[in-house]
Amino acid sequence: MNEQSKRGDPESVTVLQVRKIGNSVGVILPKELLAKLNLKVGDKFYPAEMPDGSLRLSPYNPKHARTMEVAREVMREYRDTFAALAK
Repeated sequence: MNEQSKRGDPESVTVLQVRKIGNSVGVILPKELLAKLNLKVGDKFYPAEMPDGSLRLSPYNPKHARTMEVAREVMREYRDTFAALAK
């Protein structure tokens, strides 16, 4: 928990610090942030740069989401063909 959170500041901001971990560098995520992102140890999450230059962290792979969107479009377009093949 950061200092602002300890004080009960309603506009508190979680501050993460880059740390040396063994021979690597990492960021320790507080359990509250892990819960908010729906992450657990070993899960992957993806950084995405937003148009305003900010960085968004998400447990969802944007490339996979786009692939699924295309797949849904194809399935919708060829619904009758897939139904015939399923028989």
